[in-house]
Amino acid sequence: MGLFNTLMSKIFSHASAAAPAASSAPAPTSAPVTQGSPTPAMPAPTASGEPAAATAPSIPAAPAQAVDVAAILDKLSAQNSEKLDWKHSIVDLMKLVGMDSSLSARKELAQDLHYTGDTSDSASMNTWLHQEVMQHLAANGAKIPQDLLKK
Repeated sequence: MGLFNTLMSKIFSHASAAAPAASSAPAPTSAPVTQGSPTPAMPAPTASGEPAAATAPSIPAAPAQAVDVAAILDKLSAQNSEKLDWKHSIVDLMKLVGMDSSLSARKELAQDLHYTGDTSDSASMNTWLHQEVMQHLAANGAKIPQDLLKK
C-alpha cells in the first residue's frame, strides 16, 4: 500500500513530533545479565571491538497511543493559507499533508486500497477513497471522529 502508507506516515509524523519526550529512565530487562556477558540492549561486539549494528524490525510498530488525526489535520489546516476541507475531500486531505492530489495519484491510491469501481467516475472514487482512508487510518492506530467513519 504505497501511497496509503505515505499518507499515513505524513499524518503520524506530525503526532510523533508533538509527542512528549520519553522518560530517560532505563527500560527494565527481562533476561538476567551476568558479569562479562553483553547486555540484552547492546549487541555483542564485532571482531573490531565495535558493537554490531542493531537491525530494525521489518514490520512498523503500532503507535503506543491512538493518534488524534482530527487534531493533527485541524492544526495543519489552521496553519495553511488555503481553505482545505480535509473532512470531506480526499483531494484536500492529500494537499494538506503535502502529497500530490492529481487524478493519477488518486487512481494510484485507489489501486492501493483495492477500489473496484470505475476510476473514470472521479466523484464516486473520491468519496470512496476518503471513507476508505479514514477506515484504514483507524485500523492503524488513528483516532478518527465517528462521523468520518463508514456507517
